[in-house]
Amino acid sequence: VDQDRVEGPVKEAGGKIKEEWGDLTDDPGTEAEGKVEQVEGQLQNEWGEAKDTVRDAADDDDDAR
Repeated sequence: VDQDRVEGPVKEAGGKIKEEWGDLTDDPGTEAEGKVEQVEGQLQNEWGEAKDTVRDAADDDDDAR
């Protein structure tokens, strides 16, 4: 499993917490930062999935030889 697939969901969860904290404290800047972190985490996770897919395909190709 690619490291980005581990770190992405953690960043996404942290962003959700930050967003909620910003909402509770009426801090739109913190809330917006949390939303950005969530998107970053989602993208990082998807990037890790793509790398795993390519790596698995390369491994399958090597096994076929």
